[in-house]
Amino acid sequence: MQTIFIMVKCDLGRAYDVADLAVQSVAEVSEVHSVSGQYDLMMKCFLEDGEDIGHFVTGQIQTLDGVKDTFTIITFKAFT
Repeated sequence: MQTIFIMVKCDLGRAYDVADLAVQSVAEVSEVHSVSGQYDLMMKCFLEDGEDIGHFVTGQIQTLDGVKDTFTIITFKAFT
């Protein structure tokens, strides 16, 4: 499994709608947090090894109603 974080900028007033939609309709989304700053949401996603990250982000996240912009962070190692 590979873990990615996606920062999401939403249309004005749509952050809660986008968060609910992502959790309900995208199986790879495990958590959605509201954040302060340039972006409105941070999504934690688990993808199968070898799954195309670009296709996932553009096809599953950027197409959610209310998403305006995204910034993807690819992780390498989790420390516990």
